[in-house]
Amino acid sequence: MKPDDGRLYRAIWRWHFYAGMFVVPFILLLSLTGAIYLFKPQLDAWQERHWHSAPFQRIVSPDDQLKAALAAVPGAQFYSYRMPPAPAGAAVIHIGLPDGSMRDVGVSPDGRVLGIADPDARIAVTVSRIHGSLLMGKWGGLLVETAACWAILLIISGLYLWWPRGRGLGGVLWPRIGARGRLFWRDLHAVTGFWVSGLALVLLLSGLPWTDGWATAFRAVRAELGLVQGPQQWKGGIDFHAEHDHDAMMRAQAKPVTAGLSLTDIYLRAGLEDLPEPVVLTPPGAPMPFGPPNGNVWKVSSETQNRPLARSVSFDPVTGKVVARERFADKHVIDRVIGYGIAWHEGQLFGWINQLIGVLTALALMTLAVSGVVMWWRRRPGGSLGAPPRPADAKLRIVAAMTIVLAALLPMLALSLIVLAAIDRLLLPLWPRAQYWLDRRRPV
Repeated sequence: MKPDDGRLYRAIWRWHFYAGMFVVPFILLLSLTGAIYLFKPQLDAWQERHWHSAPFQRIVSPDDQLKAALAAVPGAQFYSYRMPPAPAGAAVIHIGLPDGSMRDVGVSPDGRVLGIADPDARIAVTVSRIHGSLLMGKWGGLLVETAACWAILLIISGLYLWWPRGRGLGGVLWPRIGARGRLFWRDLHAVTGFWVSGLALVLLLSGLPWTDGWATAFRAVRAELGLVQGPQQWKGGIDFHAEHDHDAMMRAQAKPVTAGLSLTDIYLRAGLEDLPEPVVLTPPGAPMPFGPPNGNVWKVSSETQNRPLARSVSFDPVTGKVVARERFADKHVIDRVIGYGIAWHEGQLFGWINQLIGVLTALALMTLAVSGVVMWWRRRPGGSLGAPPRPADAKLRIVAAMTIVLAALLPMLALSLIVLAAIDRLLLPLWPRAQYWLDRRRPV
């Protein structure tokens, strides 16, 4: 290895170390919550199992089911009707309360209210909030986004450190047989990192559209370049939380369905459209999960998490004529790419195979995190953090170029790098004890 190559290696190792120290706790938490959220359809079905297995004597109309739901919660507003997954299943009617909160009302085929649930209390929603914002709102979301950006830097720098440089394939593509101690942990870390790096990058990049910082900048660039086509179908760069923006919903109250087509009429038309489940019927004027309120139409939409399969149909509320059809193929190519990424991220693009790959990816990321901590702990000098020393007098144009490109694409990475560089270059030299605690050596 040439002297310049050695300095480059140490510089990248130093950034890899700092990224790992910051990201490891997030990797463990986000991998665990992400693996759980992959099974959102199964979790939701399990929580509603008693609704869909209740016995019934007869079948009433959807309008009668709606009346029963509204009678059970005085003063509530009707927002949407989710069609039963099977003829013997319950309908789920989404309503808004006067205080701004939401409820899901399960109604049996014979019109009995089987239960009233807070949608925000669902397991999948709680896991999603931990995964997306650590239950800390907007600031938590920015913290998670920053961690995701550093994780991308961690993977890219890790691939550079992994590069064989003339060594054999043992410890590169597979762990060396018989390795013990630090060598075992090094091989486990390096080999696992290589095999999972591609999947991890896809997961991290496909999660960026949900963020605040990156998604807001992305939306602004799209608008400036004229690449926007229709409303955004995911909750990135806007103030929606969990599944809905409750304040926006209360400002846009659903209009009572008193004239023209009834809920039952729309239900019958929806049954002819053969949309992927779950299928939701939204009345005129009702708020939509993402974007502006529904217009003066009845909207029938598939809310499947496999977004490439999602479709919606809008009906005139008086004549019942189809006034619009929205298909995934009609969206802008950028939205389609993001839609595929989100479906993969949520584990729904290829069904259980996608879920299995997602779980294995999460386990591999947790293995990386644990093995990295063990490696650090075993090599850490006593009384020191054990950070790799910063190489002195090295121009390191490659590191600078790579960092600038990544920072330009990831706003939160850029902001955090500025803060870290200021600490590393300006504050630490003024605090020798802190410098010594970091690496126990002077920069070389």
